[in-house]
Amino acid sequence: MPTHLTPDQLARDLALRDLTDPGEGPHALQMLVDRAVDALTGAWGCERRRCPGPRVIPIADNYDHLRFTAEAASRDQRYTRYVDEHRMLRSHASAMIPPALRALAADPVDDVLLVCPGVVYRRDAIDRLHTGTPHQLDLWRIARHPLGNDDMDEMTSLLLGALSPGRPWRTEPRVHPYTLDGRQVDVESDGRWVEVWECGLAHPEVLARAGLDGWHGLALGMGLDRFLMLRKAIPDIRLLRSSDPRVASQMTDLEPYRPVSSMPPIVRDLSVAVERDDDVEDLGDRVRDALGDDAEAVEEVDVLSETAYEQLPESAIARMGMSTGHKNVLVRVVLRPLDRTLTDTDANALRDRIYAALHRGSHHEWSSGVRA
Repeated sequence: MPTHLTPDQLARDLALRDLTDPGEGPHALQMLVDRAVDALTGAWGCERRRCPGPRVIPIADNYDHLRFTAEAASRDQRYTRYVDEHRMLRSHASAMIPPALRALAADPVDDVLLVCPGVVYRRDAIDRLHTGTPHQLDLWRIARHPLGNDDMDEMTSLLLGALSPGRPWRTEPRVHPYTLDGRQVDVESDGRWVEVWECGLAHPEVLARAGLDGWHGLALGMGLDRFLMLRKAIPDIRLLRSSDPRVASQMTDLEPYRPVSSMPPIVRDLSVAVERDDDVEDLGDRVRDALGDDAEAVEEVDVLSETAYEQLPESAIARMGMSTGHKNVLVRVVLRPLDRTLTDTDANALRDRIYAALHRGSHHEWSSGVRA
């Protein structure tokens, strides 16, 4: 059975502000949602229904009702925050779609845009572009009349015109269990391609399971944080939640971001013993759990190198207290709070908390130089 969240972990996750929720205060992410919805419903003349849904949801809505198989890798506890045997924190905005479809079946209209924005919960690396609690938006057009790939092309053009006008874009095929003819849409930014959403035709089985047999749909899901960073040229995802008035005041519009004074980074390199199958996402999640609110001081956790147990000298194995199920990882931690400068004492205290969370060996090396 998967590991469940502790009560403290669940309380911390649920206390996090959902930046897409107008009831929790204004934010530029809400402007992206409104522009997207206005562009589509204005062109199509269809009804709109906002269906955000709760954060704790049945596992079936997150996976089974979207046609994820029992063996799907995304179900692994590495990627999913399970609350108990039947519930989880939603891991993608598409999890809000099955209940929205059931509600539509109970109160049908011929043509509607289902709007499902919200914060989601994932295991992820720590760096300036990633967070374990991103915001996503699912937009599904559901209709009694046929919808096809030409309609999907129109949806893409309308959204790009409203959210990212003038940028070159491309599509690439993608496979999703809940769509047919799936695709990924990228836009060009500074000479590179950046993914902005994935989409496809709503799978007939997903619609039928919700009581909409014979209906048709377009399914699209986008990452709002990345899109806002692209739109405003925001360099660090932590800025979206900054309490610094100089930053927070800029997170209520879509104008280009104006950099404020930057705090100096503090770098700590850690040599730790971890489990053989641990990856950077696992390490990032451990750091978040260990630091709690102080995790906002961590700009990046990067794996510089990995060495298998069998390739290590006996002296290194003994120094770290490693066992055969371990590997040695050199981790670089960049500490840089957005609103203050850390003292060496503060940085070393954070370093030791991170080290304790990551290291699985029986011997420790603390910032003080003491070995234990």
